[in-house]
Order: sequence, then structure tokens, then C-alpha cells
Amino acid sequence: MKQRVDGTTAGLELDPLKLEETFDPEIHFRPLLPKTALLVAALLFALSCFHYYTAGFGLLPETTHRGVHMAFVLGLIFLVFAARPSQQDRLAPHAWFRPGGILLVDWAMMLAAVAASLYVPWIFHELAFRVGNPSSADVVMGTLLIVVLLEATRRSVGLALPLIAVGLMVYAYFGPTMPGIFKHPGASWAGLVNHLYLTSQGVYGVALGVVATYVFHYVLFGVLATRIGLGKLFIDLASWVAGGYAGGPAKVAIFGSALFGMISGSSIANTVTVGSLTIPAMIRLGYPKHFAAAVESTASTGGQITPPIMGAAAFLMIEFLGVSYSTIILAAIVPAFMHFFGVFCQVHFEAKKKGMRGLTREELPDPARTIREGWQTVTPLAVLLLVLFSGYTPYLAAFWGITSCMVVGVGRSPAITVGAFAAIVAAVFTGLLTTWWFIGPMAAAVAVLLVQAWTSGGERRDRVADIGDAFVVGAKYAISVGAAAATVGIIVGVVTLTGVGFKISWIVTQLAGQMGGAVLSVLPTGVFTPAGTTLFFTLLLTAIVCILLGCGVPTTATYIIMVTVAAPTLGMLGVAPIVAHFFVFYYGVLADITPPVALAAYAGASMAGADPFRTGNTAFRLALGKALVPFVFVYGPSMLIVTQGFTWTDFAVTTFGCMAGIVMLSAAFSAYMLAPLRGWERVLLAVAALPTIAPGLASTLAGLALASPVFLLQMKRRTVSPAPRRVEA
Repeated sequence: MKQRVDGTTAGLELDPLKLEETFDPEIHFRPLLPKTALLVAALLFALSCFHYYTAGFGLLPETTHRGVHMAFVLGLIFLVFAARPSQQDRLAPHAWFRPGGILLVDWAMMLAAVAASLYVPWIFHELAFRVGNPSSADVVMGTLLIVVLLEATRRSVGLALPLIAVGLMVYAYFGPTMPGIFKHPGASWAGLVNHLYLTSQGVYGVALGVVATYVFHYVLFGVLATRIGLGKLFIDLASWVAGGYAGGPAKVAIFGSALFGMISGSSIANTVTVGSLTIPAMIRLGYPKHFAAAVESTASTGGQITPPIMGAAAFLMIEFLGVSYSTIILAAIVPAFMHFFGVFCQVHFEAKKKGMRGLTREELPDPARTIREGWQTVTPLAVLLLVLFSGYTPYLAAFWGITSCMVVGVGRSPAITVGAFAAIVAAVFTGLLTTWWFIGPMAAAVAVLLVQAWTSGGERRDRVADIGDAFVVGAKYAISVGAAAATVGIIVGVVTLTGVGFKISWIVTQLAGQMGGAVLSVLPTGVFTPAGTTLFFTLLLTAIVCILLGCGVPTTATYIIMVTVAAPTLGMLGVAPIVAHFFVFYYGVLADITPPVALAAYAGASMAGADPFRTGNTAFRLALGKALVPFVFVYGPSMLIVTQGFTWTDFAVTTFGCMAGIVMLSAAFSAYMLAPLRGWERVLLAVAALPTIAPGLASTLAGLALASPVFLLQMKRRTVSPAPRRVEA
């Protein structure tokens, strides 16, 4: 039995942490010699301390803050990622050309990355006079940054994203020679470097700023919250709530992943953390291995769409849309629920069809003991939400959440926890939260607590060491997304410089219009409108591109690229900006369980000993809620709650119809509802589900009416031959 960082036992031959590194290349660091490893750990710790300090005590000027972040990120990447994958798992010995086990060229690129990243902040006071008229030094340093940035991104997240960036830079340079609509005046290399390096439209743009200002802090909070035991509490509560019902471990996987997803925005981390408990239990209960792995990986992809801590793309929406993070959280609640509801329905029908039991009372955790031992771990999440919904900035909310994690993790005292929580609540409601009158004494108190625990030795010192290690691991999780965000800045910069985004939008709408026209030509007049079919096929094309792009590019990069290109397209067709952004976001996340590159599904398959491709196919089927819901909230924006024109009537009709349709589709896929389904019944349910899901009372009632014969037959069969009941072990 392997002990996990959150205190639970895995019960697997594979270490979940090692498995996460295997399937998530963004945190797979090469082995290092002891002194080099110590240097890297110190730099990672310093990066976390930098972001923690600035979140609470004040951000640096925008360009300086982003430059310091990028200098850390790119410099570290050349130390922890080898140039070739074949070298990544090899411990290289020390030599004159390989000091500390790292090649001289990597040390040189590290220094070049740091210098090029800090050059713009250094000349910032002159920048207003340099933009548009770069000096030779500016062009040299900008070229150097672009080269090292592309190489760092290739090492940390793969070749796809750098290739897209290079392709677009080539397009920008050779604009006059491009054919047809893609022709543009072009840009000299100095002009291109000027735009990408010296302005806020390129590398130092919104994407890097969001990662440096928001994302890093929430990644660090998620790691700390897991370390102090909040993840364990969530899994135990999920076991108590859902474990006793038919197919219990599978339902625990869904509830546990939903709760754990609240503090972790990583699909793979969720899969290996919750799956270390649920996948073996599902297999023991009788679920096929591929199905068990698919359930866990599908539920775990909900982490990036589950409030309050979602994937990095959610924080980007703040900047792109100009709305508060609390608005994003409210908009995400119902769509996230639909995802987990869709997985739950299929798991439930599968369990009833196979007559599977739930967990016995002896196998379930004691709720009273769970709450008694773990209630303190909830306070950091409560603090974060309180500060966030009180109108403060997301990074300040993360600062106080991280501070609360340190208090709980080191203190382990109900009196200290309650006292700190009460003080923060009082500061929020009196407006003192951002003043030195409150921050100073609180910082001093936390520092005293840490020093006292460290000098006490024993278990208390271990807790302080664990907090320090969490600062290292949190930075480790964040460096690859930092490089990807900076590279996406190149892509966005070229799009704004050349206007290619609007050209692609025009081509997509034209293609969608032609596809819609072809459909209208074979349908009775008046069934659909040209505008309606154009919108549908535009959404379909956008969804396909998001999934394909997400197979080779991280979710954050996929979101930014697609929003840059697709958001104008959907906007021209009348889709509200927040709806368009959520649509792109959801389909980018779906790539984590879409073959052929379904990293979360492959991680689950490895834990279950199942066929990876079969697991990925099953996971995609289980994710029908996530695949359908984006279309629903485009046509029924009230589902997002915060959209203009929201009414509770529209919300109720749209939400109920979506839930009913998901139940019907789940039954059709599972071949079971209240009793086994015949072939024609499955087909009828699947067909009836589509109008039921479509927003609007008339379509929902029509779908339910179409499926009513199946409902009546199921009720009749259930009374004659009831579904298998739970069997106690």
C-alpha cells in the first residue's frame, strides 16, 4: 500500500504521483544530481514565494511582473526538461561540458531566456519611445526571446504549439505573397519583433498576464489544500454520500471527482488521485476494467469546468470578457452539474443492468469521524470563496486561501483555525482586508506559527517541510502553462497584426452557410431558417476544430487560439461573448478524453490495466453531457444564469429539458432504464432525446411525447420483472 500526499492509501502497484508524471508531460522533470536538484527546488520555491508575496502585498508594474514570471519559467524549463525525449529519463553525470549533469547549451539557453525576459522591464521607462522604432538591441533581444521561448515550449508541452506559432510568423512575414483573401501587406522582421516583443499584444500580453496574476496562485492553492487533507475529506464524504447505492464505487468516483475538481484544475491529477481509490473498487465490484477507468477519467475532466477553481482558461475569461471571476463561477455551475449528471446516469443504468451492489456499511467511512477530523481543512476554501464573492480580486482571494492553508496545515488546532477564520471574516466586512493594519499582524502571526512549529521538531517540523514542498510542487505544475501562455502570445500577436482571425471567421461562416443551404434544400420549407442552419454548422465546425486542436495543444492554448479565431465568428451570428467563450472552453477540455490523444483516459487505463483506446472511446461516450451542453447553452443562454435577458422560466425549461434528454440518451447507450431496453426502444429514446434537449417548452414536450411509449413499456416491465436489488457483501 502506497501512502499518498493527502494521507489516503492507494492500494495499487503504481504510485499515482509517478503515474501523473508519466501521462502529464508538463510535470515530468528529468532526474537531476543532488546539488542541481537542490538549486531547481530553491528556484521553484522562490517562484512560489514571489507570487504569494505579490498577491497579498501588491503586484509589480504589469510588464515587470510578467517579465519576472517568464524569466523564472523559461529558465527553469531549460534545467528540468531535456532537449530530446530520449534524454528525459536519464540521470546524466557531471562533466566539464555538462556541469551539474546539465549540458552547457542548456545553461546558456537558461541565461539567455532570463536576460531576454527581463530586458523589456529594464527598458520599460523608454518603451513609449521605442515601440514602432525598435533599436538593433531590441531586435536582437526580441529574436533571442522568440527562439528560446519556442524551444522551451517544445520541451515542456510538445511540438504542436511552437509549429503553429512559427507558421503564423511565416505568414506574417510573407503576407504579400499569400493567395486570395489571405494576402496582406506583410511585416519586416524588425516590425514583427517590435509587435511581438515590445507591445502588450504579443508575448507580454493577456495570456502571460493571466497566468502570472491568477492561474499560478490557484494552482498553488490547490496543491496546498490537497496537502492539508481537503482532498481526502472530499473523497471520504463522497464515499459516505454515494457509496452505499448500486454500483457504489463508480458513483463515489463521480462525486469525489466533482468535489476534488473544486480545488484542482488538472484532469490527470484528478484521475490518479481519486482513481487510486475508486478504480480498484469498481473492478472488484464487477465493472469491466476499461469502463472503470473511463468513469474515473471522464468524471475527472470535470475538474477544469467545476467552480470555484477551474482550469486556467477560466481566468483568461476575466480579461477577455472584462467580467468578475464570481460571474464566471456562477455561469459555470449548471453546465458543470450537467457533465457529472450525464456520467452519473450512465453509471447508474450500467449498475442496475448488471445487478451490482453498493458498498457495505463496513466499507463506508464513518461520517462523524470524517467531519470531526477534517472540518478544519474546509476553512481555506471557505475563506477563498468569502473574499472572492466580497468583490476582492481573485489573486487576493488566493492569497488568503493559501495563508489559511498554512495556518491549518501547521497549526492543526481548532482554536487557531477558528481564530484566523474569524479575523479574516471580520476584516472582510470591515474593509480592513487590504490594509497594513490587518495584513501586517496576520503575516507576523503566520511567520511566528511557522518558526515555532519548525523549532519544535518532530511532526510539527514535518508539517512545515510539507508546506515548503507544496510551494515547490505548485510551481512545478505551473511552469509549462507559463511557457504555453507566452507562446500563445505570439499567435495572438500575429492574428492582431495581420487580421487573419477575421478572414478565417469569414471562411467558416461561408462554409457553414453552404452546408446549411445543402441541408435546407432537402428539408420541407420552413422547418429551419438559413441563419439557424448557418449557426449550427458553425458551432459544429468550431467544436470539431477545438477537439482536434486540443489533441496536440494544452487546454489553455486551445482556448486562446479558438477564442481569437472563433469568438468573432460566433459574435457575427449573434452569440453572446460569454456564451461563445464557454462553448470553446468546454470543447477544448473534452480533448482530454478524446482519442487518439486522451491523456486522462490513458492515465486511468494504466491504473486499471485496461486497453487505452477502448477506455478513451468509452470515456468519450460517458461525456455526452459535456459534449451536448455547449450546444444547449448557445441556444438557451439562460442556463449560464448571468447572460442578458435571463429569466427563471427559460432557465427551468432549458435545464429540465437538458436533464431529461441526458437521461434518455444515457438509457439508450446503456440499453437499460427501469428494465432492459429493446433495440427499437433504444433508437426511439435516442431520437426523442434531441428535441427534448433543445431549449424551448414545445420541443421538450414533443420529445417527451415521442418517448412516452418507451416510458410506459418500461413501467410495465418493471412491475413484472423489477431490476436486481442491492446485494450485501
